[in-house]
Amino acid sequence: MKKLLVFMSASLLMAGCGGEQMPVAELPQIDTTNPLLAEWDTPHQTPPFDKIELEHYAPAFETAIAVSRAEVDAIVNNPAKPTFANTILALEKQGALLDRIAGVFFNLNEANTSEQMQKIAMDVQPKLTELSNDVSLNPELFKRVKEVYEHPGLFLSKEDKKLLEDTYKGFVRGGANLSDEDKELYRQYTSELSSLTLQFGQNSLAATNAFSYNITRAEQVEELPAFVKEGLAMEAKARGEKGWTVTLKAPSYVPFMTYSSQREIKETLWKAYNSRALGGEFDNSDNIRRITTLRLQIARLLGYGCYADYILDNRMAQNTQTVMSFLEELRVATKEYAEKDYAMVRDYAVSLGFEGEFMPWDFGYYSEKFQNEKYAVSDELVKPYLKLDNVIDAVFMLANRLYGLTFTPSEQITVYHPDVTAYEVKDERGEHLAVLYLDFFPRDAKRSGAWMTEFRGTCVDGDKEVRPLVSLVMNFTKPTETTPSLLTFNELTTFLHEFGHSLHGMLAKGKYESLNGTSVFRDFVELPSQIMENWAYEKEYLDLWAKHYETGETMPAELIEKVVAAKNYLAAYGNIRQLSFGLTDMAWHTLTEPYTGDIEQFEKQSMASTQVAPTIAGTAMATAFGHIFSGGYAAGYYGYKWAEVLAADGFSLFQEKGIFDSASAAKFRKLLSSGGQRHPMDLYVEFRGHKPQTKALIDQMGLDK
Repeated sequence: MKKLLVFMSASLLMAGCGGEQMPVAELPQIDTTNPLLAEWDTPHQTPPFDKIELEHYAPAFETAIAVSRAEVDAIVNNPAKPTFANTILALEKQGALLDRIAGVFFNLNEANTSEQMQKIAMDVQPKLTELSNDVSLNPELFKRVKEVYEHPGLFLSKEDKKLLEDTYKGFVRGGANLSDEDKELYRQYTSELSSLTLQFGQNSLAATNAFSYNITRAEQVEELPAFVKEGLAMEAKARGEKGWTVTLKAPSYVPFMTYSSQREIKETLWKAYNSRALGGEFDNSDNIRRITTLRLQIARLLGYGCYADYILDNRMAQNTQTVMSFLEELRVATKEYAEKDYAMVRDYAVSLGFEGEFMPWDFGYYSEKFQNEKYAVSDELVKPYLKLDNVIDAVFMLANRLYGLTFTPSEQITVYHPDVTAYEVKDERGEHLAVLYLDFFPRDAKRSGAWMTEFRGTCVDGDKEVRPLVSLVMNFTKPTETTPSLLTFNELTTFLHEFGHSLHGMLAKGKYESLNGTSVFRDFVELPSQIMENWAYEKEYLDLWAKHYETGETMPAELIEKVVAAKNYLAAYGNIRQLSFGLTDMAWHTLTEPYTGDIEQFEKQSMASTQVAPTIAGTAMATAFGHIFSGGYAAGYYGYKWAEVLAADGFSLFQEKGIFDSASAAKFRKLLSSGGQRHPMDLYVEFRGHKPQTKALIDQMGLDK
């Protein structure tokens, strides 16, 4: 039950972490012919994807919800005095069947969805929210939890005490102290909110898939690199169209905007991308207004002035003022440089004969050309050295050098799509550590972006340690009919980023799944991912594996030097862009009154202090801003910049000691393995030896250079 409020945005528990259950009331009959309800006689108890059909989900959810209710009733009705074991531990352990089913369903709803699956999600989400509320708002259950919290006993370990503290705080933050009248309001608000956030994500995906631009004139694509043209031709062929087709998916949209000089086409594409779900059939405008209103109402019920105050009370930053001061410090330090970055690219375009107003859809093309001229480096030059197969080996090799991990593909472990590969991961002693699923390429059934998730987390079940099932889902450049998948440098850093999250999951060590892996404060969870990106710029690392896919030639030292030199190209511009997202997130979630106005106007005002490029009427990113309106980053997008500070300061230790230094890696591994068992600042200081400073990130950008 511990996961019910975060089904769509966090890692989920599978069967195996249920442990020894407390005695329960009579359970509903379980149909073991349903593969979601049967025992999984598979390698490492992995999901039997080859046996699971869509029609299995609804009855499985119905049964598992009933089982969870019976398990909770048994805790409530236990005549014995409340103890850590019969109340707190019992709550942690119950719900394993439901978590197993939800872990499969909601992860696949993001990575391999369908209309039928989305309908199931809309049907089941209110039932899950109702169940979650029935637990967190149960006065008798909370009475038992509070009794243990106030009288914990003498023999609890630090990990036990943290679980007790988190459980009690979770009930309070879930409305347990509300009056009966306010509890009913809380139920209404959370139920509606869960449905709306799900609908928001479905609309965003549908709006992305609904647009494409078909090009039939060869002269309009002749300047494009071969890999871009081949990809667009494959897309057209798959759609039964002639010529070349551009979509709003990143591996299609971004290369076209980067390499094409066709301004009219790019203007159309840019406006389409930046107005997804803003009006039209899949409009998210009303959803945003209602989502933010519901969040405000929930915060007020719980005694907070705004939703950000509620969220940040459980984060490293602790309060709204700290976040706003942090964002402002970075904004003031970099805005002037961001304006210079933009002007530099604009002036470069003018020097090449550009006429008229320099617009956002012009920026990608000319910034790429200028980078290539200034640093003599471009994706087209780098991609041949970043063959996906080699990159996979390189990422695994890095994990081996730092932590002794090995990765072996397994054909015995079934996967949910032919594009997916499953790996058995072993630790330095050769013992099983995790299963890792890799899913690289875009498809209509997959949402955009890249993310890490889990089908099962880590815990101790009796005398057995249950190891995690981790999944990385990305949208990288597909292979063509003539060329293997060759990654852009940005895709390389994205892979390393998400792999950092997977390490957080795979290296987890601890008794309780709810305290392990990525179950940490949201503004701390990005540290493992952000720090991993740094290795992409290290010559010592690239020399080991970056070889031309045709000739086998190692990436030339001069090219590596250019890549490293270009690392901070447009760093201030990129920083200000990220700050604009963080500021608009905070603006939405520091509202103290419901917002009924125009979405586009709200965004324009909230981003005004970071605006560098011209604003374009009829566009807004909020209506497709899944991180904050359908994911888990509401009032938390600042966490990416917050974690960048931690990562900049943290990686400096590896720079001092060596990028493969075993002692530094051992310290960082301890941080990773501890998950949420201790306060993140304590973990960071233990790793690095001091508290992080914002200056570390500003210095890393090299603005004065």
